[in-house]
Amino acid sequence: MPGTEAAAVVLAAGRSRRFGRANKLLRPVAGTPMVRRVVETALESRARPVIVVTGHEAEAIEAALAGLPLVLARNPDYGSGLASSLGVGIATVPADCAAALVLLGDMPHVQPATLAALVAALDPHAGRTVAVPTFRGRRGNPVIWHRTHFSALMKLEGDRGARALLATLGDAVRAVPVADPGIHVDFDSEDAMSRDRSARSSRGRGRR
Repeated sequence: MPGTEAAAVVLAAGRSRRFGRANKLLRPVAGTPMVRRVVETALESRARPVIVVTGHEAEAIEAALAGLPLVLARNPDYGSGLASSLGVGIATVPADCAAALVLLGDMPHVQPATLAALVAALDPHAGRTVAVPTFRGRRGNPVIWHRTHFSALMKLEGDRGARALLATLGDAVRAVPVADPGIHVDFDSEDAMSRDRSARSSRGRGRR
């Protein structure tokens, strides 16, 4: 491995089209802007630096992250899709980092323990150069990538992210079971946020 550390790349450049005029990344989750919760979780991990890729409403996103020890990278081509933001983030990873832990800015319920498990699971000497979390047998996000895949990640296009690349890697991908339903929870719409708030409120009442 070219280094002993992984960087974290948080993708926070999208337009949130299904949210209408609102930027979902700025919506509060338990009183904190969604994107800030994701970045704070990344900062609880061993991954350094934490790189945040901004684009749509970049100034507002960056203001929501004020005071956090991170690296900002703006994607001028964010409108072309998720892949361009991923490419900007990967290109910003320092040369001495062995891997990149890629997080989505609209997944605020991922637990710090999941990030730690992913970093620990990467084992390029055994041919395990990607690690993906699973909950109840189903894959989710975030995903950690060894540097050997950086070139391929930066060549992706459109709005599909790295799912198609993952499908080609076979045994290089290590599935990491985690006790974290947050790896499946993203907020694509107001309805999704409302359902999540209702579910968490119900669970909270049930614990009283």
